Amino acid sequence: MIYLDNAATTRPDADSVRAAMRYLEEDFFNPSALYKESFSVHKRMEEARRQLLSHIADPAKFELVFTSCGSEADNQALFSAARRGNFVTTEGEHAAIFSSARELGKRGVEVRFAALNKDGTVNEADLLSKVDEKTSLVSVIHVGNETGAVNDIEGLAAKVKKINPRTLFHSDGVQAFGKIAYRMSAVDLYSVSAHKIGGVRGVGGLIRNKSKTLYPYIYGGGQENGLRSGTENTFAIMQFAAAAEKKFASLAADHARIASYNQMFRKGLDGELFCILSPLRASPYILSVSARGLRGEVLQHMIDDAGVLVGTGSACSARNRFSRVILAAGTDEKTADGVLRISFSAATTEEECVSAIGIINRCARELYERTR
Repeated sequence: MIYLDNAATTRPDADSVRAAMRYLEEDFFNPSALYKESFSVHKRMEEARRQLLSHIADPAKFELVFTSCGSEADNQALFSAARRGNFVTTEGEHAAIFSSARELGKRGVEVRFAALNKDGTVNEADLLSKVDEKTSLVSVIHVGNETGAVNDIEGLAAKVKKINPRTLFHSDGVQAFGKIAYRMSAVDLYSVSAHKIGGVRGVGGLIRNKSKTLYPYIYGGGQENGLRSGTENTFAIMQFAAAAEKKFASLAADHARIASYNQMFRKGLDGELFCILSPLRASPYILSVSARGLRGEVLQHMIDDAGVLVGTGSACSARNRFSRVILAAGTDEKTADGVLRISFSAATTEEECVSAIGIINRCARELYERTR
């Protein structure tokens, strides 16, 4: 099996899993309990928190609140910061933001969606035109989960704050964290997730500027300094920290290698059957293509049967025939119907890419001949 759907989830890093197993088998104690064994676990969890945060932010200015996933982090950011006035976001957001925005609308918050450029990035002029003195929150995805389009979130945050200094700026960084170089500054809130970089599912985080108010989304025992109640998943947190340490240590080298694989697909896929949707400046970890005129779902199953796993878009929106993000970028329905999302991880090899290109081309040609 050749696995190329890493934007949906990655295989947990084996070394990190082994290192964290002690928090399931030996140091299984509740970190909130008062005896010394629990306090020891709590101290190690706090070290993991600081370690994770330090990869992209100054711990003196920012803090990391652990959540169960990136979607929860997105929800906490929106329902905490967009309580009044209007909320501005984009047509290219992950479902965790897009669906939450619709819910905010039902609760009386005016929601404004900014248009996308053809490359999948947000239209800056349109976004800024929607910000005014009543804008409580702006949320712009860092790396688009369907095309890999990269938004300049720091530049956008600075421009938003020139219009309204009180506006908070959030970004869903789930597809960026551990994959592209970035350091938080003007951005106030930033969502991350473990399972996109070799972590296990079940842990994510919301990074926030300490000077900005954040309200809890889950209430209970007051864990995470009262910002996220629930007994901490220490195994997943420690494994997340270990996987991130490994990933950030090879960030630049991995980026260059994955970029070479991305180029292999751009050049190697049959130009008569496929068009490339992801912009050249996209994150190399995600490549969206279209077998225009063919059903992407049918082609996906054929490729799967041949031993290659790819996506057809966001795993969170797999039930929809057409991707709203792809359509919002100006793609016609015939092209949108044939979309495949190929996504890489640090574990992807050149040999796998060579084999996958041949299999995808063969299956697409076979399906094309069938439908003529």
